[in-house]
Amino acid sequence: MSNPPERPQAREMADESMVRNLAAQAEAIWPQEQPLFARHPVDRGAVLDAGCGTGEITARLAAMFPHATFTGIDVEEPHLVRARERCAEFGDRVRFELNDAMALTYADESFDLAVCRHLLQAVPDPRRVLAELKRVLKPGGRMHLIAEDYGMLHCYPTELDADGFWQRIPPRVGAAIGCDFHIGRKTFTLLHDLGMRDIRVDYVVADTLRVDRDTFARIWEAWRDGYTAMLAEHSGVPREEIERRWEEMIACARDPRGYALWQVPVWTAMK
Repeated sequence: MSNPPERPQAREMADESMVRNLAAQAEAIWPQEQPLFARHPVDRGAVLDAGCGTGEITARLAAMFPHATFTGIDVEEPHLVRARERCAEFGDRVRFELNDAMALTYADESFDLAVCRHLLQAVPDPRRVLAELKRVLKPGGRMHLIAEDYGMLHCYPTELDADGFWQRIPPRVGAAIGCDFHIGRKTFTLLHDLGMRDIRVDYVVADTLRVDRDTFARIWEAWRDGYTAMLAEHSGVPREEIERRWEEMIACARDPRGYALWQVPVWTAMK
């Protein structure tokens, strides 16, 4: 999950949970995602990381592609401060700037690779983001997208069926706040309609067989801490039920006999 619109009084808790969330998500996803980046090396090219957050993946990419330059953008300055600290070792080939992925200030055909992870489900107009990413890509440049889809999670066993959470609550909340929490399954069509070529999808299977149970549980703990109030406000589901469901699912992720799954669509395409 990534930051949707929120009330000011919840901001501090959401920010803290987001930092924990980004770290745990990167720890869980990167081992399977790194080979996907390796399919399209950028050599000495320019990379845009749109919605870079605290620079978790920017730092990994900068180490992976030591001759490339990187520009990370986000709308949250506190996250960018952390990103600059994290990537200080890379010097001036990695920079971070305030910028809006729906209205990028960069010139056409500026980048060889545009990375956008965990953002499309959290913006009101994902089509506009994709159009902007295409605009700033050079001909032959590529997009690398993680487009989340909250219909692709489940766990067992829990006393309350986990589908009663994932299949019921996110669609209600997304409709209420103007975000599409099922954007992952729609991304092919959006890329096709933009005229992108060589469209591919790989699924990172973040589950309790491939990911350390505690790491998986920490992702859901961060989601719980950052989003419970928002889910209760917009879903019509009592907060007590939401809190109980979180606790059951987190316990399931840590339970040696439990199984939890998060399928993460990773889309790549060429301009």
